[in-house]
Amino acid sequence: MSNLVHEALKTSAERKTRRHMLNQFGTGIGALALSQLLGDSAGAAGKPPIIDPTKPLAPRQPHYPGKAKRVIFLHMAGAPSQLELFDYKPELQKVDGKPCPESYLEGKRFAFISGVPDMLGPVYPFQQHGQSGAWLSDRLQHLPEVVDEMTFIKTMTTDEFNHAPAQMLFYTGFPRPGRPSLGSWATYGLGSENKNLPGFVVLVSGGKAPSAGKNIWGSGFIPSVYQGVQCRSKGAPVLFSYSPEQFSGDLNKQAINAINRINEASYQEVGDPEILTRIAQYEMAYRMQMSVPEVMTIDDEPDYIHEMYGTKPGEESFANNCLLARRLIEKDVRFVQLFDWGWDHHGANPRESLTTGFVNKCQSIDRPITALLKDLKQRGLLEDTLVVWGGEFGRTPMRENRGGQEMAAIGRDHNPNAFTIWMAGAGVKSGLSYGETDEFGYQPADSSKSVHVYDLQATILHLMGFNHEKFTYHFQGRDFRLTDVHGRVVNDVLA
Repeated sequence: MSNLVHEALKTSAERKTRRHMLNQFGTGIGALALSQLLGDSAGAAGKPPIIDPTKPLAPRQPHYPGKAKRVIFLHMAGAPSQLELFDYKPELQKVDGKPCPESYLEGKRFAFISGVPDMLGPVYPFQQHGQSGAWLSDRLQHLPEVVDEMTFIKTMTTDEFNHAPAQMLFYTGFPRPGRPSLGSWATYGLGSENKNLPGFVVLVSGGKAPSAGKNIWGSGFIPSVYQGVQCRSKGAPVLFSYSPEQFSGDLNKQAINAINRINEASYQEVGDPEILTRIAQYEMAYRMQMSVPEVMTIDDEPDYIHEMYGTKPGEESFANNCLLARRLIEKDVRFVQLFDWGWDHHGANPRESLTTGFVNKCQSIDRPITALLKDLKQRGLLEDTLVVWGGEFGRTPMRENRGGQEMAAIGRDHNPNAFTIWMAGAGVKSGLSYGETDEFGYQPADSSKSVHVYDLQATILHLMGFNHEKFTYHFQGRDFRLTDVHGRVVNDVLA
């Protein structure tokens, strides 16, 4: 026991001595905590913004006026086949069933393909739509209604060909855990206009979370108040956010105040900025008990909206999440991320096939996405809300032959060399198709039109008002940024 007492006294003395020394240097624990919270991020000429660490989500100004005040990101987890959706390749149909050219295989690595696979032509017919003449497959029956709102980028590339690393690279700029996600960077830089809701909300459908899990909406080394908050469209919107029935609102507030007084005392003792985050999150959680149930229910939407989206209140579905995204955007939530699991169509079984599982997934997203874009536009929200759709990589023009054997059903392997994303709304051109892949859709036809995931990140940050090269956070002795040492803004897609 005497050893424990001695250790406690020693630790307390060290803390007090360290705090006294830092105060003598004119900085103090509070200033150090504030500087750590700020990092070296936003603000004109690279100067950090003024952030009250007790109000870390207060609205802030970016480097320059951004066109996008809010973002809705629709991620199809598993990587949908661009060759059955947006990238029409009639030449690929001509070589259907023939051995893959050696040039596509030599020196290449694949997730599952081995030996010499056969080429696989487009499984579904395509037609041109809208004034832009965009090519869409017949699996998308509703999307042609809004195709002229979109800019397609058909030459996306990535460095990773497995799901979890590719998803982390896509959202954090690094294929391993530990970095802040895109939504966290956006919320850190801009704060949030709504003090009663999180600045960054995540909605998941399809029955499972993405392969990379919460890493792709985590805050990494920046304060955890900027991480995504996962909400649900079925059951309690946020787990454990409700107080027990016998726990009154006044008693709840008294408990939070007591906890925060303890946290404030701990902060004065050790100066850890994460304690300030914890205090802010307790306050946010209290306010969310009142505000989240209201915004996260779709029961009060009129019948025509339910018909428009194809929603069914009380269910967990992509359609419900699209409608919730619109409701959250209306409440000025800064970044809304939707993940829809189930797009990994290798051909191992009917659910993973391009002829069954893929068809079902297309039906589940076609109507809600169309409704979301129409709804945002009719409410005047699309002009300053950026909507992005995509997956972590693309699919090969070859049919998968796992282990050198033909699969039970029709599917395609992972392809990091080319995939398609689209954007609509704030600051992007309407009715544009940027870049072309080669005759079989395997890689960009013109390398100068190749768009790496870092370039997409840089472009999204630019639309939100940030110079991606100056938008940094100081951690462990160096400045980190989302795009690392890469990235360029794709100016050709900007309005």
